[in-house]
Amino acid sequence: MVTEGAAAREAVLLVGGLGTRLRPLTVFTPKPMLPVAGVPFVLHQLTRLRDAGVRHVVLATSYRAEVFEGYLGDGAAFGLELEYATEDEPLGTGGAIRHVVDRLRSGPDDPVVVLNGDILSGHDVAGQVERHVAADADVTLHLVRVADARAYGCVPTDSAGRVTQFLEKMPEPVSDQINAGCYVFRRAVLDGIPAGRVVSVERETFPGLLEAGALVLGCLDDSYWLDLGTPQAYVTASRDLVLGVLPSSATPGPPGEALVLPGAVVEPGAVVRGGSVVGARSMVAAGAVVDGSVLQDGVAVAADARVVASVVGSGARIGSRTVVTGAVLGDDCVVGADCEIGPGTRIWVDVTLPDRSVRLSADAG
Repeated sequence: MVTEGAAAREAVLLVGGLGTRLRPLTVFTPKPMLPVAGVPFVLHQLTRLRDAGVRHVVLATSYRAEVFEGYLGDGAAFGLELEYATEDEPLGTGGAIRHVVDRLRSGPDDPVVVLNGDILSGHDVAGQVERHVAADADVTLHLVRVADARAYGCVPTDSAGRVTQFLEKMPEPVSDQINAGCYVFRRAVLDGIPAGRVVSVERETFPGLLEAGALVLGCLDDSYWLDLGTPQAYVTASRDLVLGVLPSSATPGPPGEALVLPGAVVEPGAVVRGGSVVGARSMVAAGAVVDGSVLQDGVAVAADARVVASVVGSGARIGSRTVVTGAVLGDDCVVGADCEIGPGTRIWVDVTLPDRSVRLSADAG
């Protein structure tokens, strides 16, 4: 029996990943703390949980754990109560969940939301919890359809929505449904995850539950969903939030072509569009164009430069007439005048490129 009023009261947010695919942006900043549409990405997730009725969230941290608590504090400013549990060594998704279980207050049959820290989604979390409670399920997974499930592994379900298999990456997937990274667990299931060792929920916990005859449901939802694991996805997420493609109560301002944060300067004659963000204390000079890009705090874009579908790290400098397209510039890097930085290029932190450099689809640093 579920405790009265327990639905969606608690959540675990998994934010311990290294963010390797987003380097150099994650050299100093954990992936969930990267600014997306003007605020750390984790705020979009926390406010989404809050809006679904969650009040107590435990953040499972590891890499640069101190950054989270330093910014978020006890959560009171965001209408939440936050706690932090840090792994000394990575324990996998299941191990990370088990590591924080002692911080939860739910009864054994109460639902607990578990959310991956790198997923932007518009699905109905409260509705997922309601379905889980109504079915008296052991676990209910948010599922989405993708065009090609080979990179993800797939989660087929029967006509009643029960999960029938958990299949890892394969040459020919048997379903277009994948695990979307938001789960509702019966609290007792979390208690049953082995403690003190690496555990994968995808490879061990979920298949084990199926073998034991547990009720594992799939909650298929075709609303907005994006994995922020790559620079392209990171730019897309920020752009879509700024444009209002996906509303978020954490976005600081109404939907529009651009989000210009306090202290930033966009000079007359400059163009900022396509859902771009101009970070605090940044400057976009006359004649420059910033299109569908993220400029983090303290960035300077000189006259007549162009920045398109790119991420520019904090404190970076871009010279006059330089063109940056589909690239990532690390914190405090300097790109001289008349350069061409092409798609796929990543410039490391503190790197300086002289005037008239050309870097096309290559790493530097």
